[in-house]
Amino acid sequence: MKLSQLKNALVVSCQPVPGGTMDQRDIIVAMAGAAVAAGAGGLRIEGVDNVRAVVQAIPHVPVIGIVKRDLADTPVRITPYREDVQALIEAGAAVIAFDGTQRRRPVAVADLLAATHAAGRLAMADCSTLEDGLACLALGCDLIGSTLSGYTEETAGLPEDRPNLQLITQWSAAGAAVMAEGRIRSAADAAAALGAGAYSVTVGSAITRIEHITEWFISAMNQAIKKD
Repeated sequence: MKLSQLKNALVVSCQPVPGGTMDQRDIIVAMAGAAVAAGAGGLRIEGVDNVRAVVQAIPHVPVIGIVKRDLADTPVRITPYREDVQALIEAGAAVIAFDGTQRRRPVAVADLLAATHAAGRLAMADCSTLEDGLACLALGCDLIGSTLSGYTEETAGLPEDRPNLQLITQWSAAGAAVMAEGRIRSAADAAAALGAGAYSVTVGSAITRIEHITEWFISAMNQAIKKD
């Protein structure tokens, strides 16, 4: 695929709460189909088997594939190994996303990038800080994602209810194709991300995680009750 296919597109991340009632492959495929029917230009899917199922069901829409692992010796969770990259490629992912932070990691970003490009796929670096993104841009990553802003030790304390628009603007000004992702809870947030310079926007929880959406509503309602 060409990167231009994702220009100004909404990418919907269909990742149910792990172990939740929606965490079933047929439901993931159904969520992906519903998102595409509504106009989504891309999908972000976790897990090799889930990627394969979605690609088979919806072959005309690019899938950003990831594998999540909880490792004992590193905080890096997203597609940490070359074997993960290869498995996602074989499953049909058009874009391989991996952790692009400068934290302790089992495999260098450059090696994951090389494996991705060797197979003719696009590479997305999930980053946290300005420095992360600039380093991955210099290496040649096709997309720089704000995915991990607010989720690393270096960025702890950022607002949990809105995206990091300043970071998106800084990366865009440096020439990156920025995937705005993380803490985008409304259509207004998505539009603001494009206005800040994002190339495209990924939304997950606000569309596909019923548990999170329900919690947001209840929390707001409880605040209103306290004011009374």
